[in-house]
Amino acid sequence: MSDTIQPSVSPSLSNNSRGFAIASLVIGILSLCSSVSFWCGGLISVVGILLGALGMNSKGKGMAIAGIILSAIGLILTIIFRVIFRGILLNHFLPQFLLNRGL
Repeated sequence: MSDTIQPSVSPSLSNNSRGFAIASLVIGILSLCSSVSFWCGGLISVVGILLGALGMNSKGKGMAIAGIILSAIGLILTIIFRVIFRGILLNHFLPQFLLNRGL
């Protein structure tokens, strides 16, 4: 019997991994859904863009590009919703609130 030990092959992070690209796509979809949320919409979008950039060197380059695009759209929608909400809040509700309080 021979006592040779076969080297084990450990999984490593290689360019063939599609994990970042898949995560970017999923988070891009979530960023579209959360764009109406003022606190986490922008944060989720930025994370999706970063993961998409990391996933550009993998087999899932198309998914990474789609994730970047969806995250960018989610970020733009978050900014638009924030501007609209602040305009409505400051121009309509806040003056009415102050008038009702007698301030």
